[in-house]
Amino acid sequence: MTAKRFLAFAVTFVLAAVVTVAQDAAKAPAGAPAPKPMSKTPVVKPAADMKWTDLDPQKGPGVKIADVWGDHAKGGYGAFLRFPAGFLSPLHTHTHTITIVVISGTYTQAPEGKDAARLGAGSYAYQPGGSYKHISGCDKASDCVLFIESTGPFDLLPVSGGAGK
Repeated sequence: MTAKRFLAFAVTFVLAAVVTVAQDAAKAPAGAPAPKPMSKTPVVKPAADMKWTDLDPQKGPGVKIADVWGDHAKGGYGAFLRFPAGFLSPLHTHTHTITIVVISGTYTQAPEGKDAARLGAGSYAYQPGGSYKHISGCDKASDCVLFIESTGPFDLLPVSGGAGK
């Protein structure tokens, strides 16, 4: 990826994240605490310094995560997520909204009862928190690497009787 394309990609992602936080804040009930803003401290993490850990073998064998800012287990975060080739989650929801940018591979996302969208590198997905039932996956051709952000901790809440399509 050229420096100009990477810069355009990064600016697009940051703008999308700002819009997401603003939308979440606008939907918050009166008196609810405002989401914490992103750190004012610069964050620079070379790829070689990323600490990849298992997300949760119960929820996705082989799925790895590397936090860039925040802590995906405790609150708002930005992280890289890696799905192994051929991965397919069960039907599920998330408590908090998640924004996704596909870095590599072909990520698949299927709303309940519908065909999967196939999203290649540079694609964007928005998963509203709460009741959005979907299946997430990765094409069999290669692993998928995503950059994801959320204002709350990561969770995966299986929907009873849900199976991959």
